[in-house]
Amino acid sequence: MFENGGARWRNVLLNGDCREILQGVADETVNLIVTSPPYADSRKNTYGGIHPDAYVAWFLPIAAQLWRVLRSDGTFVLNIKEKVVDGERHPYVLELILALRRQGWLWTEEYIWHKKNCAPGKWPNRFRDSWERCLQFNKQKQFKMFQEAVMVPTGDWAKSRLKNLSETDQRRDNSRVGSGFGKNVSNWMGRDMAYPTNVLHLATECGNKSHSAAFPRELPSWFIKLFSEQGDLVLDPFAGSGTTCIAARLLGRDYLGIEIKDEYFQLAQANLQDAAAIPVQRTLL
Repeated sequence: MFENGGARWRNVLLNGDCREILQGVADETVNLIVTSPPYADSRKNTYGGIHPDAYVAWFLPIAAQLWRVLRSDGTFVLNIKEKVVDGERHPYVLELILALRRQGWLWTEEYIWHKKNCAPGKWPNRFRDSWERCLQFNKQKQFKMFQEAVMVPTGDWAKSRLKNLSETDQRRDNSRVGSGFGKNVSNWMGRDMAYPTNVLHLATECGNKSHSAAFPRELPSWFIKLFSEQGDLVLDPFAGSGTTCIAARLLGRDYLGIEIKDEYFQLAQANLQDAAAIPVQRTLL
């Protein structure tokens, strides 16, 4: 069993089962969790595969440990994808969301990762998915969030929209559909940057070709910038090739990675060593 203590868990990559290793981590040690566990019935050659009917029961004990080690003002981001079984979508992701809410998690937001260069494909009753879910969970309504760190250029819409402002554009106008949300478009006059939407348009390509399900570094980097500060501790209990750990290190955060497969643990170690030569980004943006 690993000993408790915050320093023990900073900037380390561990080879083993996260269900066992996390038991040695002290309560409220981690500031942010960004992870992509094996999807239901996927990566069978890599992780054995978990049937969608059994997925919630498999994941909930892990989620309980994640709840315990996460700080009260921290965030848990879960990258996950549906599974088609017998020609229809299996509801295991929806069932997991509901189960996590019963466990105490707040399902604060859902981000969509749009894979903008997804290869084409077709099945008899559907088309290829070009998106995955990134679910945000929190322990409480007040949590660390740095929206300015992920702002984007205002875009071409401002050139035409702000040129001829209507009366409603210059005041907080209630939504026409009764959602209660308001806007004042004139607030964006003269601004070069705006807040992004909850759809992340990122290519699936990444430098790592040796892992069965690696995601681009830009994906965890975006959430790390949004939900953490420099010096915070970022956890990935399914570290894979080490992408989240590398992103954390390059953004001036500390990391804790756990990977059960020895071959991917070795790969993650090598990738982290290669990343050590890249300068750390010292600003939030």
